[in-house]
Amino acid sequence: MDIIRIKNLNAGFPTKRGLVRAATSVDLTIREGECLGLIGESGCGKTVLGMTIMRLLQPNTIISGEIFYKGQNLLALKEEEMRKLRGKELGMILQNSTTSLNPVLSVGDQIAEGIILHEGLRKKEAREKATELLEKVQIKNAAVMSKRYPHEFSGGMRERAMIAIALACSPSFVIADEPTTGLDNRTMKGVISLLAEVAKSKSMLFITHDLAAASEICDTIAVMYAGEIVEWGDVDEVFSAPLHPYTSGLLNSLPERGFIAIPGSSPSLIDLPGGCRFKERCACSEERCARAHPLMKEISSSHKVRCHRYD
Repeated sequence: MDIIRIKNLNAGFPTKRGLVRAATSVDLTIREGECLGLIGESGCGKTVLGMTIMRLLQPNTIISGEIFYKGQNLLALKEEEMRKLRGKELGMILQNSTTSLNPVLSVGDQIAEGIILHEGLRKKEAREKATELLEKVQIKNAAVMSKRYPHEFSGGMRERAMIAIALACSPSFVIADEPTTGLDNRTMKGVISLLAEVAKSKSMLFITHDLAAASEICDTIAVMYAGEIVEWGDVDEVFSAPLHPYTSGLLNSLPERGFIAIPGSSPSLIDLPGGCRFKERCACSEERCARAHPLMKEISSSHKVRCHRYD
């Protein structure tokens, strides 16, 4: 059964220079119990996709398409209806815990906020549950630390606190947006291990540029480039036999594969090129790549790609 189904989603931001087309004709499905990894370079639209699902983008964002959660179109809900789902049904581990946590509220109070709102517990009971959640995310001396403020937490502890906030009301679906960014290797491994445990009991969208973390946590992978999905498939299949030249480039940029950078840079999301958006950086580019925009093609039931080579 599908828990999230995204159909022909477009999201753009009006600017003086033109419309920033951050997501273009996105189609994705996440099944019950599945962890989907969304990978790609910075600025390709990954975070925008996650924020669109949560309806947390700025009011002037131009959005079209449909996002179904358990059959309910989130984009058709009133803000009050959406607010009831955030935290209770849909959890999000926001990017950059340093700026996402409120500096003037204790960490325990920030975890308790959602519990009070969605579960109707009194403040004392909610604070007790907040302490239990900090223990679950492996914060030592949780009872003491729950009374501390974000600046008194290390980077890894703040990230764990963000996970506790996202899981406070046991949502069915969780979005983890770049949860390992800026962490040292040891702390990163701990957070990845924790997220892997979460993924065993929750449906999850794991947004990351960390391919090693994605391979460890995810069941399926969607590769995003210049606002669109260019490859989707089973995680082992995508990483062992990538079909899109961009996916191959991402994998070849890993240290163990030679640290080979993809030449050039991503196109402007304001002035997207015609034809294939990756053509200027692609070693396999042909004349038709400039003429026609490739469609997503189903190579097998577990692998799809947007590339003219598979016509």
